[in-house]
Amino acid sequence: MDLAGHGRYDYSPIVGRPDYSWPGGARLAVYVGLNLEHFAFGEGLGAELAPGGPQPDVLNYAWRDYGNRVGAWRMLELFDALGWPCSVLLNSAIYDYAPQLAAAFRARGDEFVGHGRSNAERQGILDEAGERALIAEATAAIAHHEGRAPAGWLGPWISQSRVTPDLLQDAGDSYLLDWCMDDQPVWFRTRHGRILSLPYPQELNDIPMIVGRKIGGDSFADMIVDNFDEMRAQSRAQPLVMGIALHPYLVGQPYRLRHLRRALQHIAANRDGVWITTAGAIAAHAASLPPGIVPGG
Repeated sequence: MDLAGHGRYDYSPIVGRPDYSWPGGARLAVYVGLNLEHFAFGEGLGAELAPGGPQPDVLNYAWRDYGNRVGAWRMLELFDALGWPCSVLLNSAIYDYAPQLAAAFRARGDEFVGHGRSNAERQGILDEAGERALIAEATAAIAHHEGRAPAGWLGPWISQSRVTPDLLQDAGDSYLLDWCMDDQPVWFRTRHGRILSLPYPQELNDIPMIVGRKIGGDSFADMIVDNFDEMRAQSRAQPLVMGIALHPYLVGQPYRLRHLRRALQHIAANRDGVWITTAGAIAAHAASLPPGIVPGG
């Protein structure tokens, strides 16, 4: 039976792949993907705290806006206290709506990753010209404000069309984060070369877990700790990547932030053989390895 496929990568079991290490001989690379998002008022997409009523849906809009006004700043204090770098997954609309927020993470030297214009929209439903324009607009905004274009991309709502990897490679991106099928970087084929797929979690991700599965902040923090401890043990045999996907309107809530602090403190206190870094640094190291080490094209 011939099933439809994507043609981007071939099947490769994680056991038996070529071995390598992260900088300093580390075996487990850990990064935080912090989503800074802005939403349209009275229209478009957005996560819901409670079932939304007729537009304008003030309850859910204001809940999401809490993340930019309060939650992200509390998380920034936590990251500063731990000396923890971030990959900031940025809606370019943040530059107009909350420029102080982008400036605060810029001052820390954090990585900025393309994350569309707004999470009120999906890019994967656009035609090719429209999607190319969306990528170009968001990329140009980051390049203007940060002094350089982003190296990576995460689609708003993990939304891709059939040509998204091609368009990202054409736009100069070196890696993408939308595919959660592996614990190591994997090369994707594109129309004009290749692009690296970096592991981005949908389990250690507060939206699927807290909004989707309705788990508590304590359980989400326990997941982070358990995942770290298990992957640290697994990484003795092969290099692995552990991402933690966070949204300030969720884990920036005070009662959840307390548990997130506990989880990140656990990782920081057990960093032997662990590289706490950014998604871009992981991608750059993987891309620098000799041909045939990283699976894929």
